[in-house]
Amino acid sequence: MARGSRTQKSRPANKGNAGQVRIISGLYRGRKLPVADLQGLRPTTDRVRETLFNWLQGDTQNARVLDCFAGSGALGFEALSRHAKWVTLCELNSGAATNLKRNLATLGASNGEVKQGDSLSILDNGTNELYDLVFVDPPFRQNLAQATLDKLETKNWLANNALIYVEVESKLTELTPPAHWQLLKEKVAGQVCYRLYQRGEA
Repeated sequence: MARGSRTQKSRPANKGNAGQVRIISGLYRGRKLPVADLQGLRPTTDRVRETLFNWLQGDTQNARVLDCFAGSGALGFEALSRHAKWVTLCELNSGAATNLKRNLATLGASNGEVKQGDSLSILDNGTNELYDLVFVDPPFRQNLAQATLDKLETKNWLANNALIYVEVESKLTELTPPAHWQLLKEKVAGQVCYRLYQRGEA
């Protein structure tokens, strides 16, 4: 998901989803939410999202969810629809963050919040709450994925056995998660490589 000047993904727009994101399943199934009209902002495609949430199955139920680079909110809103307990959406771009807040209000979802700011700085600040499910879908080619994974672990954001979804460009081969994270699933679709890890005991 693209976010502002530092956080714009360098990948083509998905014309079929231009201007809106559709929730696939759950409480808000079929709802279409507007996406901020910002250059480079593109939701994770329906096909990738469907694969991801098939992987997760019931793991969103009552989960505390963190979307580190929320953009359109496609992943976070899908988790909310599938009965997440709480969703935190981090977004650098002020316009996109405002749109996320508006869409939370449209859904009437009181179990979500938007943190507007740089994701790495937010992670640096730490948290009093541990997250069960984390989405890491940073802009391409800006070297944000590795730093994000490192901070999630070192700044103590993750619950025991937390699930971490990582979506990066398929050409990125030098991504090293912590040694105690287990790779559960992996798939490549065109320019995108996406993986699901589970955190084990350090």
